Amino acid sequence: MAEVPRLNLDMTPFKEAKLPIIWVLGGPGSGKGTQCVKIVEKFGYTHISSGDLLRAEVASGSDLGKSCEAIMKSGSLVPTGVIMDLMKKAILEAVPTSKGYLIDGLPRELGQAKIFEEEISPCALVLNFEVSDETLKARLLERGKGSGRVDDQNIETILARIETFHQISEPVIKQYANLCKTISAERAVDEVFADVEKALSSLA
Repeated sequence: MAEVPRLNLDMTPFKEAKLPIIWVLGGPGSGKGTQCVKIVEKFGYTHISSGDLLRAEVASGSDLGKSCEAIMKSGSLVPTGVIMDLMKKAILEAVPTSKGYLIDGLPRELGQAKIFEEEISPCALVLNFEVSDETLKARLLERGKGSGRVDDQNIETILARIETFHQISEPVIKQYANLCKTISAERAVDEVFADVEKALSSLA
């Protein structure tokens, strides 16, 4: 498959704005999406999901979107460089109005973390939403009943997603332990958010 060309994006406006980058980690069903919505409302941060960016690029019908679609249909992973370029575009677009960035779905492993920090910015904080595997499993099965999402209805798929999350995220959490705030997300949404607020106030 032909290599996807990189975009040449000038990150100067972002670097001059000195806006913090926060990586958001949590297993499928950890409630991190709900917490991101609350952070955006309260703190004025910009929530950027790597999965959403890819889907939007494919839907746009751009040359880059077509390349990404072909890669995903072949069962391969979209190259990290392409995801970084999509991230950069989204970050630059939000600079005039953003107070900071919640990066959701990245880094998926240590190599990506290193590239992100080299190409975009060092991370200021890692929010890790911790939930037991049993709770994740129960939440995903419950979500699957109402959402119609196939990947939330099959127990083998759910267990595989949880295992993949552990393999991917635990080395990142260990490597960035000094920046990582682990928050128990077993509790009610507002209780979890109270701890999120404390963690974010450390950046002020």
